[in-house]
Amino acid sequence: MRRVVITGAGTVNALAQDVAGTFEAFREGRCGIGELDIRDVDRLAIKIGGQVRDWDPEAHFNRQQIVLYDRFTQFTLIAAKQALAQSGLNFDGHLGYESGVVLGTAGGGVNTWDDNYRAVYEEGKNRVHPFVVPKLMNNAAASHLSMEFNLRGPSFTVATACASSNHAMGLAFQMIRSGGAKAMVTGGSESMLCFGGIKAWEGLRVMSKDACRPFSANRNGMVQGEGAAVFVFEDYDHARARGAEILAEVAGFAMTSDAADIVMPSKQGAARAIAGALRDAGLNGDQVGYINAHGTGTAANDKTECAAVSDVFGHHADRLMISSTKSMHGHLIGGTGAVELLACIMALKDGIIAPTIGYEEPDPECSLDVVPNEAREAEVSAVLSNAFAFGGLNAVLALKRA
Repeated sequence: MRRVVITGAGTVNALAQDVAGTFEAFREGRCGIGELDIRDVDRLAIKIGGQVRDWDPEAHFNRQQIVLYDRFTQFTLIAAKQALAQSGLNFDGHLGYESGVVLGTAGGGVNTWDDNYRAVYEEGKNRVHPFVVPKLMNNAAASHLSMEFNLRGPSFTVATACASSNHAMGLAFQMIRSGGAKAMVTGGSESMLCFGGIKAWEGLRVMSKDACRPFSANRNGMVQGEGAAVFVFEDYDHARARGAEILAEVAGFAMTSDAADIVMPSKQGAARAIAGALRDAGLNGDQVGYINAHGTGTAANDKTECAAVSDVFGHHADRLMISSTKSMHGHLIGGTGAVELLACIMALKDGIIAPTIGYEEPDPECSLDVVPNEAREAEVSAVLSNAFAFGGLNAVLALKRA
């Protein structure tokens, strides 16, 4: 089987509109969550989110493109341009036929849905733009990315709620490892911070009105974010032959299903995914130094995840560092695992562990080292990134230092 490495990364999120700025925010423990600036926010009970501020589509795209690009697609394309610029890959020749795109999103063009439902139901219009369907469909970002960069291999979108990005990146990893592709552009994006998107989530009663405080005893729910992160996954031999900088090695992946409940997580399902990723990577538990947790800030998720980690790692769980960067950038739903992978790369490459900010009170049921409030310098050689989704869908990635 072929080895798989990461040779490019890009992002747009509430902390920054590039990787360097996001790393800086992680180091500083800076919070990107604030008051929402959206239409009809006064009608919402939840008025905060990890919103991408000062986003100007016209600075990146022409008018014809904006007609076709929902906000989640815009984020994806800019993040992908950053990742491909860093990787130095060019897909104009034969490599384009051996490379593809796998992206994750849960909602796709939610802003387009919201705008056009308003037009029809609130404003009484009888017609919408002819490109509404191509703009809102979940595969829009993947399709536009493939066209922009001549990626003619396997290209598709994965929608598995909060695990979408991890599933997408895991499948991209497996395709390269099996020899089905030389390179894959992968990651995820989401933009649900509009009136309809927030109002739907309010109904679940899992949202915080003030802050995201994962693992803290006084946590009171999740906070939504938006944005994208995109990576270039590449065959190791191909990357080395062209002298590419390797950011990290993707070493293993596992996915499981709880087959239990549509919203309540299962410790057993999460534990099987974590253990499966370790086996797939050929890692012993004591080789892992850091886990980027799913860590949503809800009681059910946080306690279940900590219990699963403790079950898999045993005594080593007490020596693990585990943090949730959702406390800084919010929960990007289908795009969240991609942004969180940046924290894993930073841990491996720079020896900086991103903190769990907003931590105020210890919780006996979440007694692991959650790297509270301040980033930490630590040398780690292997990390995990957890994603556990509504529907009981679990996806865990294992990475090694380059």
